[in-house]
Amino acid sequence: MKKFKLVISFVILLAVCAWRFYDLTPQGDFQPKDYSIENVQAHIQTMADRPHYVGTDAHKEVQGYLIDQLESMGLEVEIQKGYSIGNWGNLAMVHNILTRIKGSSSSKALLLLSHYDSSPHSSFGASDDAVGVSIILEGINSLLKSGEKPKNDIIVLFSDAEELGLLGANLFVSKHRWSKDVGLVLNFEARGSGGPSYMLLETNGGNKNLIESFNQANVEFPVANSLTYSVYKMLPNDTDLTVFRELANIDGFNFAFIDDHFDYHTSNDRYENLNQNTLKHQISYLLPLLEYYSNADLRILKSNVDNIYFDFPVFNFVYYPFSWIYPMLIIAILVFFYIFYLGISNRTINSQGVFKSLFVFLGCLILCAGIGYIAWPALKFIYPHYGDILHGFPYNGHLYIAALTSLSFTVCFYIYSRVKKIQIAELVIVPIGLWLLLCLGIAFYLKGASFFIILIYASLASLWMLIKAKDKRPPVGYLVALCIPSIWIIAPLIQMFPVGLGLKLVISSTVLSVLLFGLLLPVLGQFKNKRLYAILSLSLCALFFISAHLHSSPSPERPHPTSLVYQLNLDTHQAHWATYNKELNSWLKQYISDSTQSTIPSDELTSKYATNYTKIAKAPVKNIKEPTVKILQDTSFRGKRKIRLHITPNRKVDRLEVKTTATKISKCTVNGVHVPLSYLFKRSDRLFTHYISENQSTEIEIECSQQDQLSFQIYEASYDLLDHPLFSVPDRPKNTIAMPFVLNDAVLTKKTIEL
Repeated sequence: MKKFKLVISFVILLAVCAWRFYDLTPQGDFQPKDYSIENVQAHIQTMADRPHYVGTDAHKEVQGYLIDQLESMGLEVEIQKGYSIGNWGNLAMVHNILTRIKGSSSSKALLLLSHYDSSPHSSFGASDDAVGVSIILEGINSLLKSGEKPKNDIIVLFSDAEELGLLGANLFVSKHRWSKDVGLVLNFEARGSGGPSYMLLETNGGNKNLIESFNQANVEFPVANSLTYSVYKMLPNDTDLTVFRELANIDGFNFAFIDDHFDYHTSNDRYENLNQNTLKHQISYLLPLLEYYSNADLRILKSNVDNIYFDFPVFNFVYYPFSWIYPMLIIAILVFFYIFYLGISNRTINSQGVFKSLFVFLGCLILCAGIGYIAWPALKFIYPHYGDILHGFPYNGHLYIAALTSLSFTVCFYIYSRVKKIQIAELVIVPIGLWLLLCLGIAFYLKGASFFIILIYASLASLWMLIKAKDKRPPVGYLVALCIPSIWIIAPLIQMFPVGLGLKLVISSTVLSVLLFGLLLPVLGQFKNKRLYAILSLSLCALFFISAHLHSSPSPERPHPTSLVYQLNLDTHQAHWATYNKELNSWLKQYISDSTQSTIPSDELTSKYATNYTKIAKAPVKNIKEPTVKILQDTSFRGKRKIRLHITPNRKVDRLEVKTTATKISKCTVNGVHVPLSYLFKRSDRLFTHYISENQSTEIEIECSQQDQLSFQIYEASYDLLDHPLFSVPDRPKNTIAMPFVLNDAVLTKKTIEL
């Protein structure tokens, strides 16, 4: 009977884990009242029909479509147009789309924000960010049809050129008269095409009032915790909402999904690859928050106090102040030592058993950490084409996470199966002690993760029951119930970190798996046949690895990213083919061989991950028209040199990048817009990048030291290599796509100006 109960308890723990992942997003029957998901889907399909990055005809068509949709609702639409340059050193002509719904009071306005441009040059932008734009469109449509007048003004901003450096948001915050009216921003974003949407805060102060108001809005499927909030604040954030926080001290919420990261910024970011439950999750945030914040007092959201928060079943959303961190930690430590004392007193615990248990648990932790550390390099060695997936997350990435998690549990079950003559309480006390040390460090260095103390309290309750029961053993049902918080909180984190940051962080999955195993020992430690469970876990691991292997080769569903650039040096009249690929397929081998090495200085343009060319081969020189460069001014005064250049393209150009040898630049303007000093002070040799619309010319004015030996390197790139009349590059095979984050399918020229 006892064995049967333990088997049932194991099944229950697995079911809780499955329920946790199932509960992360709304499922198929989600249908909000008076809101048409079908309309949202139609908007996405229309906007994501083809790539629509800044400067393309498709971009203008999407812009026109959005204007028509807003005007059909009876709204007055405003286009904010102007050049914008941000902290990335990128310049573009921006066309922000704006409208405003008047409220019944003069309180601060609620801003609904999403960007409508896609990433250059191949992304269809369905998830990033036609989803955000579409759910806002239908949300506004639903509000207007209801006839209810909100208390607050509602501003809708469909920002432009977000993908080029948050340029639309920068132009709105810096130049638009409405920006000073904004009290709160709801920003909808994406970094993949599936999975749950995470709530992330942007605030310069404390989150207390934001969190409490979010809870009052009664969001049905919140996925959020203050660990991600703390980590996010430590990272160099790059959403439109960041601009509002940094430039105007305006708070807001980001809602972003990050799973299926391999689709991000690629031609696979299409409607058919969008997870429909993910779409519904974004809607489930918008509707209650729009209703709540359009009628709330947005002037009282500022706070100097931070809250711990996390989502949890039944309670939905749990939060408490940071001021509770140390008292809760101290109480847990005191309770831990008191229980330890009781265990020693009634001989449920002895020091020798605890000492052995320490080595057992640390052995599991170290071994699994080592497995996680070498896993991604080993996978790239076995499957070299994974190295071309710059996201760091292959199409079968979830299978690898599952395999390595199963392997971690295999290690734990096997090692603990070798343990003899150690009481359950002695096994349990060591993980709790290590978790307390972890929470002690968290209390000082990562306060947002302090909700882990909840797991320790549940484990302390289990330990108390084990000690008080002595040889009788407490009812296993109670112990299973006390394990639920650990599974609920830790299981999603096992998947989230490698999904969001790449399989290079799969070590987090293996380490968290061991830490979770330790918290489940009140139940798992009672299993007499742990070796059988080790075999079961190993079998699952093998199945996951086999499945991952069967899905490892490129196919139309799992295309291999490829890159090809033709670059012509107009000064030396030499041309080369270049690629960022480490693994060459037959399409690339028409131009570059495996034995080819980079034999000339690399002339790469800037890329997101600072990716360099891997191979360069000689190419025929083509008659590519060079730009016209005019020196309008070159004067010196009081140790400073002032230069004005005008660059006019003589062919269709999508991107102009200018590098310079000038080291001490005190001022720089491009097309009349000042380049931020913060960028000028940290830049290397790149002066700026102009993403060109309608073949605009570029005028540069800089002030630099008179002592600088000055030259400019001017790079012009067009994304038309596969369509250019001077070339006959065939279309890509169906099992490949254009590599994102780098210059691709491009005709690149370089011209040097010496002054």
